[in-house]
Amino acid sequence: MVKKRVLSGIRATGKLHIGNYYGAVKGMIKLQKDDAYETLYMVVDLHTITTPYNIEELRKNKREIVIDYLAAGIDPEKSIIFYQSDIKEHTELAFYFSTMVTISRLQHLPTYKEKVKQYPKENTMALLNYPILMASDILIYKAELVPAGIDQEPHLEVAREIARKMNNTYHTDFPEPQRYAADGEYIPSLTGHGKMSKSVEGSYINLTDNLEEIEKKIAKIPTDSGSGNLKEAPEGVKTLFLLIGLFEGKEKRSETEERYEKTGLKYDELKKILAKAIHNELVPFQKRRNELVNDEEYIRKVVFEGAEKARRIAIQTIDEVKQKMGFSL
Repeated sequence: MVKKRVLSGIRATGKLHIGNYYGAVKGMIKLQKDDAYETLYMVVDLHTITTPYNIEELRKNKREIVIDYLAAGIDPEKSIIFYQSDIKEHTELAFYFSTMVTISRLQHLPTYKEKVKQYPKENTMALLNYPILMASDILIYKAELVPAGIDQEPHLEVAREIARKMNNTYHTDFPEPQRYAADGEYIPSLTGHGKMSKSVEGSYINLTDNLEEIEKKIAKIPTDSGSGNLKEAPEGVKTLFLLIGLFEGKEKRSETEERYEKTGLKYDELKKILAKAIHNELVPFQKRRNELVNDEEYIRKVVFEGAEKARRIAIQTIDEVKQKMGFSL
Protein backbone atom coordinates (compact mmCIF):
# COMPACT_ATOMS: atom_id res chain seq x y z
CA MET A 1 0.00 0.00 0.00
CA VAL A 2 1.32 3.43 -0.98
CA LYS A 3 1.03 5.76 1.98
CA LYS A 4 -0.44 9.24 1.61
CA ARG A 5 1.78 12.02 2.90
CA VAL A 6 0.81 14.49 5.61
CA LEU A 7 2.67 17.78 6.19
CA SER A 8 2.08 20.29 8.94
CA GLY A 9 4.07 22.84 10.89
CA ILE A 10 3.93 25.57 13.51
CA ARG A 11 5.72 28.92 13.41
CA ALA A 12 8.71 29.31 15.73
CA THR A 13 7.25 32.21 17.69
CA GLY A 14 7.09 30.65 21.15
CA LYS A 15 5.92 27.63 23.10
CA LEU A 16 2.77 25.92 21.92
CA HIS A 17 -0.58 26.98 23.33
CA ILE A 18 -3.89 25.14 23.55
CA GLY A 19 -4.97 26.65 20.23
CA ASN A 20 -1.97 25.05 18.50
CA TYR A 21 -2.66 21.79 20.32
CA TYR A 22 -6.33 21.49 19.40
CA GLY A 23 -6.05 23.20 16.01
CA ALA A 24 -3.13 21.17 14.67
CA VAL A 25 -1.14 18.92 17.02
CA LYS A 26 -4.00 16.60 18.04
CA GLY A 27 -4.71 16.00 14.36
CA MET A 28 -1.01 15.46 13.68
CA ILE A 29 -0.85 12.79 16.38
CA LYS A 30 -4.02 11.08 15.16
CA LEU A 31 -2.67 10.81 11.61
CA GLN A 32 0.70 9.60 12.90
CA LYS A 33 -1.08 6.59 14.41
CA ASP A 34 -2.75 5.70 11.10
CA ASP A 35 -0.67 3.33 8.98
CA ALA A 36 -2.23 4.78 5.82
CA TYR A 37 -0.15 7.95 6.20
CA GLU A 38 3.49 9.06 6.15
CA THR A 39 3.72 12.09 8.43
CA LEU A 40 6.15 15.02 8.23
CA TYR A 41 6.03 17.73 10.90
CA MET A 42 8.26 20.78 10.74
CA VAL A 43 9.12 23.79 12.83
CA VAL A 44 8.25 26.68 10.53
CA ASP A 45 11.18 29.00 11.15
CA LEU A 46 11.39 30.61 7.69
CA HIS A 47 7.79 31.79 7.96
CA THR A 48 8.66 33.27 11.35
CA ILE A 49 10.90 35.91 9.78
CA THR A 50 8.13 37.25 7.51
CA THR A 51 7.20 39.53 10.43
CA PRO A 52 9.55 41.31 12.89
CA TYR A 53 11.46 38.89 15.12
CA ASN A 54 14.31 38.63 17.60
CA ILE A 55 17.25 36.45 16.52
CA GLU A 56 17.95 34.92 19.92
CA GLU A 57 14.27 34.29 20.54
CA LEU A 58 14.02 32.51 17.18
CA ARG A 59 16.90 30.20 18.11
CA LYS A 60 15.25 29.43 21.44
CA ASN A 61 11.73 29.05 20.08
CA LYS A 62 12.77 26.56 17.38
CA ARG A 63 14.06 24.22 20.04
CA GLU A 64 11.04 24.79 22.29
CA ILE A 65 8.63 23.67 19.58
CA VAL A 66 10.58 20.47 18.91
CA ILE A 67 10.38 19.70 22.64
CA ASP A 68 6.65 20.49 22.62
CA TYR A 69 6.11 18.22 19.62
CA LEU A 70 7.87 15.35 21.37
CA ALA A 71 6.15 15.94 24.70
CA ALA A 72 2.74 16.07 23.01
CA GLY A 73 3.31 12.64 21.49
CA ILE A 74 4.84 13.15 18.06
CA ASP A 75 7.19 10.19 17.70
CA PRO A 76 10.39 10.59 15.61
CA GLU A 77 10.27 6.85 14.92
CA LYS A 78 6.91 7.33 13.18
CA SER A 79 7.05 10.94 11.94
CA ILE A 80 9.74 13.07 10.33
CA ILE A 81 10.46 16.09 12.55
CA PHE A 82 12.62 18.87 11.08
CA TYR A 83 13.36 22.57 10.82
CA GLN A 84 11.98 24.18 7.66
CA SER A 85 15.21 26.17 7.14
CA ASP A 86 17.30 23.00 7.09
CA ILE A 87 15.76 22.06 3.74
CA LYS A 88 16.93 24.72 1.28
CA GLU A 89 14.85 23.13 -1.46
CA HIS A 90 11.73 24.71 0.08
CA THR A 91 12.86 28.19 -0.95
CA GLU A 92 14.04 27.02 -4.36
CA LEU A 93 10.68 25.46 -5.18
CA ALA A 94 8.92 28.56 -3.84
CA PHE A 95 10.71 30.65 -6.47
CA TYR A 96 9.56 28.33 -9.26
CA PHE A 97 6.02 28.47 -7.84
CA SER A 98 6.10 32.27 -7.77
CA THR A 99 5.77 32.23 -11.57
CA MET A 100 2.29 30.71 -11.10
CA VAL A 101 0.76 33.40 -8.85
CA THR A 102 0.03 37.08 -9.48
CA ILE A 103 0.77 39.83 -6.98
CA SER A 104 -2.90 40.86 -6.89
CA ARG A 105 -3.94 37.29 -5.95
CA LEU A 106 -1.69 37.38 -2.90
CA GLN A 107 -2.67 40.91 -1.90
CA HIS A 108 -6.32 39.89 -1.54
CA LEU A 109 -5.66 37.13 1.01
CA PRO A 110 -7.24 37.94 4.41
CA THR A 111 -4.17 36.93 6.43
CA TYR A 112 -1.94 39.23 4.38
CA LYS A 113 -4.30 42.15 4.93
CA GLU A 114 -4.39 41.46 8.68
CA LYS A 115 -0.60 41.31 8.94
CA VAL A 116 -0.17 44.53 6.98
CA LYS A 117 -2.48 46.25 9.45
CA GLN A 118 -0.51 44.74 12.33
CA TYR A 119 2.90 45.63 10.84
CA PRO A 120 2.31 48.57 8.45
CA LYS A 121 6.04 49.40 8.28
CA GLU A 122 7.09 45.80 7.56
CA ASN A 123 5.04 45.07 4.44
CA THR A 124 7.79 43.00 2.81
CA MET A 125 7.96 40.67 -0.18
CA ALA A 126 8.53 37.83 2.28
CA LEU A 127 5.18 38.58 3.90
CA LEU A 128 3.44 38.80 0.53
CA ASN A 129 5.03 35.53 -0.60
CA TYR A 130 4.10 33.65 2.59
CA PRO A 131 1.42 31.52 0.82
CA ILE A 132 3.84 30.60 -1.98
CA LEU A 133 6.40 29.32 0.50
CA MET A 134 3.62 27.48 2.33
CA ALA A 135 2.61 25.83 -0.96
CA SER A 136 6.22 24.81 -1.47
CA ASP A 137 6.40 23.38 2.07
CA ILE A 138 3.45 21.14 1.30
CA LEU A 139 3.96 20.24 -2.33
CA ILE A 140 7.68 19.52 -2.14
CA TYR A 141 6.63 16.41 -0.20
CA LYS A 142 3.54 15.91 -2.39
CA ALA A 143 1.49 15.96 0.80
CA GLU A 144 -2.24 15.34 0.42
CA LEU A 145 -3.37 16.26 3.92
CA VAL A 146 -2.49 19.28 6.09
CA PRO A 147 -3.63 19.34 9.73
CA ALA A 148 -4.33 23.05 10.26
CA GLY A 149 -6.87 25.51 11.56
CA ILE A 150 -9.67 26.82 9.38
CA ASP A 151 -7.90 30.18 9.07
CA GLN A 152 -5.32 28.46 6.85
CA GLU A 153 -7.90 27.46 4.24
CA PRO A 154 -7.24 30.52 1.99
CA HIS A 155 -3.53 29.62 1.91
CA LEU A 156 -4.34 26.00 1.09
CA GLU A 157 -6.48 27.18 -1.80
CA VAL A 158 -3.42 28.99 -3.17
CA ALA A 159 -1.46 25.73 -2.85
CA ARG A 160 -4.17 23.89 -4.79
CA GLU A 161 -4.17 26.56 -7.49
CA ILE A 162 -0.39 26.28 -7.82
CA ALA A 163 -0.60 22.48 -8.02
CA ARG A 164 -3.19 22.69 -10.80
CA LYS A 165 -1.24 25.29 -12.78
CA MET A 166 2.04 23.38 -12.46
CA ASN A 167 0.36 20.15 -13.52
CA ASN A 168 -1.37 21.80 -16.49
CA THR A 169 1.64 23.82 -17.61
CA TYR A 170 4.54 21.46 -16.95
CA HIS A 171 2.81 18.07 -16.58
CA THR A 172 3.96 17.61 -12.99
CA ASP A 173 2.00 15.33 -10.65
CA PHE A 174 1.36 17.48 -7.58
CA PRO A 175 -1.69 16.55 -5.48
CA GLU A 176 -4.20 19.22 -4.44
CA PRO A 177 -3.74 19.26 -0.65
CA GLN A 178 -6.76 19.23 1.63
CA ARG A 179 -7.04 20.53 5.18
CA TYR A 180 -7.44 17.95 7.93
CA ALA A 181 -9.76 19.51 10.50
CA ALA A 182 -9.25 18.68 14.18
CA ASP A 183 -12.02 18.99 16.79
CA GLY A 184 -10.78 22.41 17.88
CA GLU A 185 -9.88 23.76 14.47
CA TYR A 186 -10.46 27.35 15.60
CA ILE A 187 -9.76 28.32 19.20
CA PRO A 188 -10.77 31.93 19.87
CA SER A 189 -8.70 34.39 21.86
CA LEU A 190 -9.23 34.72 25.61
CA THR A 191 -9.63 38.45 24.99
CA GLY A 192 -12.92 37.90 23.17
CA HIS A 193 -11.50 39.19 19.89
CA GLY A 194 -10.13 37.03 17.08
CA LYS A 195 -8.09 33.85 17.24
CA MET A 196 -5.85 32.58 20.04
CA SER A 197 -2.40 33.74 18.97
CA LYS A 198 1.12 33.82 20.38
CA SER A 199 1.52 37.31 18.93
CA VAL A 200 -1.37 38.70 21.01
CA GLU A 201 -0.58 38.96 24.72
CA GLY A 202 -3.32 37.66 26.99
CA SER A 203 -5.02 35.70 24.23
CA TYR A 204 -3.64 32.23 24.93
CA ILE A 205 -2.87 29.50 27.47
CA ASN A 206 0.52 27.84 27.02
CA LEU A 207 0.78 24.08 27.31
CA THR A 208 3.39 24.73 30.01
CA ASP A 209 1.24 27.02 32.19
CA ASN A 210 0.67 25.95 35.80
CA LEU A 211 -2.73 25.98 37.52
CA GLU A 212 -2.28 29.47 38.96
CA GLU A 213 -1.35 30.92 35.57
CA ILE A 214 -4.29 29.21 33.90
CA GLU A 215 -6.70 30.46 36.59
CA LYS A 216 -5.51 34.05 36.11
CA LYS A 217 -5.92 33.87 32.33
CA ILE A 218 -9.34 32.23 32.45
CA ALA A 219 -10.49 34.77 35.05
CA LYS A 220 -9.79 37.59 32.56
CA ILE A 221 -12.08 36.22 29.83
CA PRO A 222 -14.69 38.97 29.40
CA THR A 223 -18.21 37.87 30.28
CA ASP A 224 -21.65 39.37 30.99
CA SER A 225 -24.24 39.17 33.76
CA GLY A 226 -24.41 35.37 33.44
CA SER A 227 -27.64 34.94 31.51
CA GLY A 228 -29.17 35.76 28.15
CA ASN A 229 -29.81 34.52 24.63
CA LEU A 230 -26.99 32.19 23.59
CA LYS A 231 -26.93 33.49 20.02
CA GLU A 232 -26.48 37.04 21.28
CA ALA A 233 -23.87 36.19 23.95
CA PRO A 234 -20.60 38.19 23.93
CA GLU A 235 -17.62 36.55 22.21
CA GLY A 236 -15.88 36.01 25.55
CA VAL A 237 -18.81 33.98 26.83
CA LYS A 238 -18.84 31.88 23.65
CA THR A 239 -15.10 31.28 24.09
CA LEU A 240 -15.74 30.08 27.63
CA PHE A 241 -18.42 27.63 26.45
CA LEU A 242 -16.17 26.33 23.67
CA LEU A 243 -13.34 25.66 26.15
CA ILE A 244 -15.75 23.89 28.49
CA GLY A 245 -16.74 21.62 25.60
CA LEU A 246 -13.12 20.81 24.74
CA PHE A 247 -11.86 20.21 28.27
CA GLU A 248 -14.98 19.11 30.19
CA GLY A 249 -16.95 17.46 27.42
CA LYS A 250 -19.80 18.27 25.04
CA GLU A 251 -22.44 17.24 27.58
CA LYS A 252 -21.04 19.71 30.12
CA ARG A 253 -21.03 22.45 27.50
CA SER A 254 -24.68 21.81 26.60
CA GLU A 255 -25.66 21.82 30.26
CA THR A 256 -23.81 25.11 30.85
CA GLU A 257 -25.38 26.76 27.81
CA GLU A 258 -28.83 25.65 28.97
CA ARG A 259 -28.21 27.17 32.42
CA TYR A 260 -27.08 30.40 30.74
CA GLU A 261 -30.40 30.70 28.94
CA LYS A 262 -32.64 29.52 31.80
CA THR A 263 -31.30 29.96 35.34
CA GLY A 264 -28.10 31.96 34.91
CA LEU A 265 -24.43 31.26 35.68
CA LYS A 266 -21.86 32.18 38.32
CA TYR A 267 -18.72 32.75 36.29
CA ASP A 268 -16.22 32.69 39.18
CA GLU A 269 -17.04 29.09 40.04
CA LEU A 270 -17.36 28.08 36.39
CA LYS A 271 -13.97 29.53 35.48
CA LYS A 272 -12.16 27.83 38.38
CA ILE A 273 -13.56 24.43 37.42
CA LEU A 274 -12.56 25.01 33.79
CA ALA A 275 -9.03 26.10 34.75
CA LYS A 276 -8.60 22.91 36.78
CA ALA A 277 -9.87 20.76 33.89
CA ILE A 278 -7.40 22.41 31.50
CA HIS A 279 -4.53 21.94 33.94
CA ASN A 280 -5.40 18.29 34.52
CA GLU A 281 -5.21 17.61 30.79
CA LEU A 282 -1.86 19.39 30.50
CA VAL A 283 -0.13 17.63 33.43
CA PRO A 284 0.98 14.51 31.42
CA PHE A 285 2.37 16.75 28.67
CA GLN A 286 4.25 18.88 31.21
CA LYS A 287 5.72 15.80 32.89
CA ARG A 288 7.07 14.47 29.58
CA ARG A 289 8.37 17.90 28.66
CA ASN A 290 10.33 18.22 31.90
CA GLU A 291 12.03 14.91 31.11
CA LEU A 292 13.03 16.11 27.63
CA VAL A 293 14.02 19.73 28.17
CA ASN A 294 17.64 19.10 29.19
CA ASP A 295 18.35 16.21 26.80
CA GLU A 296 20.16 18.34 24.24
CA GLU A 297 21.81 15.40 22.50
CA TYR A 298 18.48 13.68 21.86
CA ILE A 299 16.84 16.84 20.53
CA ARG A 300 19.73 17.47 18.13
CA LYS A 301 19.56 13.84 16.98
CA VAL A 302 15.83 14.11 16.26
CA VAL A 303 16.11 17.23 14.06
CA PHE A 304 19.31 16.07 12.31
CA GLU A 305 17.86 12.69 11.35
CA GLY A 306 14.55 14.32 10.47
CA ALA A 307 16.27 16.77 8.12
CA GLU A 308 18.12 13.92 6.39
CA LYS A 309 14.88 12.06 5.74
CA ALA A 310 12.99 15.18 4.60
CA ARG A 311 15.83 16.31 2.33
CA ARG A 312 15.83 13.01 0.41
CA ILE A 313 12.19 13.54 -0.53
CA ALA A 314 12.62 17.25 -1.28
CA ILE A 315 15.61 16.75 -3.59
CA GLN A 316 13.69 14.20 -5.63
CA THR A 317 10.82 16.66 -6.13
CA ILE A 318 13.16 19.53 -7.06
CA ASP A 319 14.91 17.33 -9.64
CA GLU A 320 11.55 16.42 -11.18
CA VAL A 321 10.40 20.04 -11.34
CA LYS A 322 13.67 21.30 -12.84
CA GLN A 323 13.50 18.62 -15.51
CA LYS A 324 9.86 19.44 -16.34
CA MET A 325 10.52 23.21 -16.42
CA GLY A 326 13.53 22.85 -18.71
CA PHE A 327 16.41 23.45 -16.30
CA SER A 328 18.03 20.07 -16.81
CA LEU A 329 18.68 17.99 -19.92
